[in-house]
Amino acid sequence: MIKGIDVSDYQGTGFSTSGLGFVIVKATEGRSYVNPKQAAQAKRARDAGCVVGFYHFLWPGNIAAQAEYFVAKCASSEGDLLFVDWENTSSGTRASGAEKDAFIRAVKKLRGAQHRVGLYCNRDFWLNRDTTSYAGDALWIADYNGHPGAPGIKANWLFHQYTSTPIDTNVARFADRSALRKWATGAGSSTEDDMPKYVNLGLDKPYTIRPGQDWDAIEFTKEWTDETGDHASDGSVFVRGPARFTGQLSLVLEGVPVGAQVQARQSEVDSDGDYQTDHPITEVIGSEGNTYVVIPLVGRVGKGRGMRVRVKGFQDSPITVSSAVLKALVWKED
Repeated sequence: MIKGIDVSDYQGTGFSTSGLGFVIVKATEGRSYVNPKQAAQAKRARDAGCVVGFYHFLWPGNIAAQAEYFVAKCASSEGDLLFVDWENTSSGTRASGAEKDAFIRAVKKLRGAQHRVGLYCNRDFWLNRDTTSYAGDALWIADYNGHPGAPGIKANWLFHQYTSTPIDTNVARFADRSALRKWATGAGSSTEDDMPKYVNLGLDKPYTIRPGQDWDAIEFTKEWTDETGDHASDGSVFVRGPARFTGQLSLVLEGVPVGAQVQARQSEVDSDGDYQTDHPITEVIGSEGNTYVVIPLVGRVGKGRGMRVRVKGFQDSPITVSSAVLKALVWKED
């Protein structure tokens, strides 16, 4: 990971760039404020070899006009990062999640071919205010938890603002400055799909596997995050091709007799839901109390196919699936 800071007019132009890989500068707010020091602040960062970004502090209403104001007043160069700052305003109001999404999409339409466009918000906004999990090209999350690089969210973040003392300080999930610059300057190209999408699914209530039941696909009824949009409501498919994926499915099973066997496997289906290909089996042996198992998910699914997880019991009594939590990173292919 690499370190960076974000600055506004308040920090002036004399901030230290020692050890930094990036600097993100406040450019605008609403439709009436422009940071008068943004050009000088960006120059200081560029002179130090840092990747540069700019952000707009979003107010509710007039979203298209705010997007136009941002790109017109921002002192950006091609390849700079662009972010929307989504939080409470000084008057206590805030833009809605739909307005946040609309702003990102408007900026991407205006400047998406020249810039990566992402979202900055704090952990509370992401977990409790957001309803779409849309962050454009990058999620920049603020969580002052004392653990750089470990914000308390499950989504696939790229930047973590972990402290504001003595200055807003961040880490980014890149090996070095050149890797960040390569990603930043890849806007509008096929490299956009190099960043994985995050999928996090589960159950909202237990269900039962009956004795003698054949292979049974797990129907995920709870959707925390579905950045690919591949999971239909209450559906079993967690990724659709063409795509590569890696992750895991954690199961908690109740009622598995000690020594009894339960099997699980990935299974591909076509667009009609018919099974096409079964993958290797993971075997689970019942233990005292609840039986816990973690099933690795990894592979590729072709165009027109979806991937599910199926389970099968070999017991003489019902088994309850009390918990099923799937977490996966997905790389979409052309």
